[in-house]
Amino acid sequence: MSLNNNLEEYQDPDLYDFENEAFLEDFSMIEEFAKQVNGPVIELACGTGRIALRLAEQGIETVGVDLHEKMLSKAKEKANAKEIDVRLVTQDCTKLDLDIKSSFVFMVGNSFQHFLSNQEQDDLLSSVYRHLKKGGLFLFGTRFPSKEELMQSEQEEYWRSYHDTAGQKVDVYTVSQYDDLAQIQTYKTIRRSKENEEITHIQLRYVYPKEMERLLTSHGFTIVHQYGRWDKTPLTNQSQSMIYICKKEKDE
Repeated sequence: MSLNNNLEEYQDPDLYDFENEAFLEDFSMIEEFAKQVNGPVIELACGTGRIALRLAEQGIETVGVDLHEKMLSKAKEKANAKEIDVRLVTQDCTKLDLDIKSSFVFMVGNSFQHFLSNQEQDDLLSSVYRHLKKGGLFLFGTRFPSKEELMQSEQEEYWRSYHDTAGQKVDVYTVSQYDDLAQIQTYKTIRRSKENEEITHIQLRYVYPKEMERLLTSHGFTIVHQYGRWDKTPLTNQSQSMIYICKKEKDE
């Protein structure tokens, strides 16, 4: 499966926003770095604009890039409704071709895991490197491949419940299967209400810390900081995330 056909979970931008818009644990760190640079900041895999629109609202020149046209259309709809000045571009982040360079590029929402093959990871990091100025920073997060994360149940397992916009209770269940050779977890998400059941699938690639260190270094990045949480807690065996701040030290 490639990036282009691993998008089932994003076919309903309204549902995506309903389930994810309130998450803001990552915003403070992103805002901190975005305010330190002159010129545009670039968000990759920006989705419906959860972060990009908030930055642009503060007067930070922001460019959001995403492959998924429906998600970007939702971002544009939200930006227009609030008269937010933001540039939103439909592009594949592995083939990024913008007319700008930036001192700060970031990608959140564990989007790094959508790049399933070594080649896709290489192409992504090459794209980021090309669009960074010398001394520029690349910030991104991905899930930590802990035993608890990788050994989730292959049987249907309850995850959480919420009430949708119509007031209906929705129970969410997951089924997961980890491929040790490919380092890919395949998730089936089941959203079940009294009147309906919807099923989506997604595949996510996991990368280990030492593997990530070699990957970033091989693409010319220096790891400036490595955290286990968005509040800058150090990475430990108990972490749920790996958050990297990397620097481009040289020009091409």
